[in-house]
Amino acid sequence: MYDLPHHKEKDQDEIIQFMKDHPFVFLTGSGADSKPVVTQIPVFIDEKDGKYFLTGHIMRNTDHHKAFEQNKNVLAVFTGPHTYVSATWYTKPVGSTWNYMSVHAHGTIRIGDKDELVAILKRLTLHYENGNTASSTVFDNLPTEYTERMMKAIVPFEIEVNELQHVFKLSQDRDEKSYDNIIQQLKQKDSDAKWIAAIMEKRKPKVFPS
Repeated sequence: MYDLPHHKEKDQDEIIQFMKDHPFVFLTGSGADSKPVVTQIPVFIDEKDGKYFLTGHIMRNTDHHKAFEQNKNVLAVFTGPHTYVSATWYTKPVGSTWNYMSVHAHGTIRIGDKDELVAILKRLTLHYENGNTASSTVFDNLPTEYTERMMKAIVPFEIEVNELQHVFKLSQDRDEKSYDNIIQQLKQKDSDAKWIAAIMEKRKPKVFPS
């Protein structure tokens, strides 16, 4: 990860909120053979006793499940929209770049039991059905035969986060005129570019305090 001070956010709450806003992570690790594995899954982010924990579930007996049982050290990568930034938008002739936001959560994973699996499935289905307890797809409304069969194929996990790293690369190292022009140019591009422009606009008072 690029660890440059001008691409850092001092407010921890903003970093955690970014993670919660982008919960579909790349979960990576490696097994005893050091072969890397990765899977993409949604996770919940919780704070307990001053520590952060990620919870979710994965398929049983897959390469990542086996690797995580052999090596408990994992990395969850949270990412959001990203966009190309042309150097033609700067006041000075330097190289073009890419703007993006990313958080890397390093931690140790623990595979849970059936009770934990039921809890995470109830929470997950209810959360993504916006709390609609009448929805046919929330866990408590699914046929027992189906849920029992489904649960045999998946396992729950909990990751205790021991280090958070992040990069919020949003043209903070440019002069104010270039910064404003980048925003205006991105507003004319695709949805990812517009999202980055909105974030840059919101963060401008931090970058260029009056």
